[in-house]
Amino acid sequence: MNGLRFLLTLLTALTLAAGPARLSGKAPDEFGWPGRFGPTGNSVVPESAASGIPQHWDEQSGKNVLWKIPLPEHGLSTPVILNGRIWLTSATADGHRQYIDCIDAVTGKHLAHQLLFENEDPEPLGNTMNTYASPSCTVTDAAVYAHFGSYGTARIDPNTRKVVWQRRDIHCRHYRGPGSSPVLHDNLLILTFDGIDVQFLMALDTDTGRTVWRTDRSTDYGDLDENGRPIRDGDLRKAFSTPGLIRSGNRTLVVSVGARAAFAYDAETGEEVWTVRHDAYNAVAPPIFCHHPERDLAILHTGATRGSLLAVSLDTQARGNITDSHIVWTRQRGNARLAAPVLYDGRVFMVTGQGVAVCVDAVTGKELNKIRLGGSFVASPVVIGRVIYAADEDGTVVLFRADPSMEIIRRNRLSEGMRASPAVAGGRLYLRTLRHLYCLSEQRTP
Repeated sequence: MNGLRFLLTLLTALTLAAGPARLSGKAPDEFGWPGRFGPTGNSVVPESAASGIPQHWDEQSGKNVLWKIPLPEHGLSTPVILNGRIWLTSATADGHRQYIDCIDAVTGKHLAHQLLFENEDPEPLGNTMNTYASPSCTVTDAAVYAHFGSYGTARIDPNTRKVVWQRRDIHCRHYRGPGSSPVLHDNLLILTFDGIDVQFLMALDTDTGRTVWRTDRSTDYGDLDENGRPIRDGDLRKAFSTPGLIRSGNRTLVVSVGARAAFAYDAETGEEVWTVRHDAYNAVAPPIFCHHPERDLAILHTGATRGSLLAVSLDTQARGNITDSHIVWTRQRGNARLAAPVLYDGRVFMVTGQGVAVCVDAVTGKELNKIRLGGSFVASPVVIGRVIYAADEDGTVVLFRADPSMEIIRRNRLSEGMRASPAVAGGRLYLRTLRHLYCLSEQRTP
């Protein structure tokens, strides 16, 4: 992949729209996408911020395609966007070098392709799906946090792009590559490590990078062979999920889905508050939270392998193992595999790996509708206004209504497939394909 390095001096925006145009919608910093699942952690763009996001684009004619730039190296991290700058991670295919990329959100100019970590002997991925740059960054006005799992975590100054601190001493065997993204709670950066050897969450001080707390999973995996060793070298213990944060009583909970169990931890101390047992592994999706007059729910997707969708009552008094007391409903079949579900207007929407979109009542778990989209989905969908945008591995983005009708509005196709999830900022839709980044927005001639 060394031949790609010449791109570093040539990466400029390719404006595809014919004729003069001006952007409709908001300025880039009025609605940002500061983390993996957007500003509220639920992949939902409210109608007030949806102005300018197109429902139709065409790469060949340039309709509503503002720019397209090639990306050096490889990666599946979702672009995060704040203050007119896009941040994403990338890595060489062999994992020997890992980078942070900074791109101007308006022009597409590549501002930096900065080497962060070099790895002498990275663990082989063992699959063609993942990369060495799959966790997404998280960004604030004062800091960009880049995370590559066991290979390293760093805080970068967004203005100077200098590394403020880095940690390269936190280890697990990912076995299939890293995937969990960091989340922020006040002055804590919370990281998830679910390897085949060790499984834990930890919080770092955002100013210094020092460890504030570390909590090991208390899971009984039930996977030991006759010699007392984990079967398949511990492959059934790994996970790739990103936690979610929810206020419960007088504290904030970190709700995290791992293999064979999900947990709630006290965000300030790391204390394990409650756990729910399940039978799946390879968890990839964050929890989603449903607020209802009768009860608040955490809806958990338990894993990409044998995964269920289950709703847990968020009782502020819940402690210990609440598997038998707090699960409200369980959906065992027909769930998404790698694409995270989204919650909108009291309903859970998800797209399966086989191209079926499903709508489920969030309170009861009842299936309300399902439709066949076609394609194969890895990227998580986003809700923009009242429309769901679902991007498949072939480059088709299917738009359908975020209501039980699930009416398909349009299909738009790009020349390259997507596994990274979409991002939205300032009236623009950003799509990271396998080797390019697109900026899409409604255009009109003056």
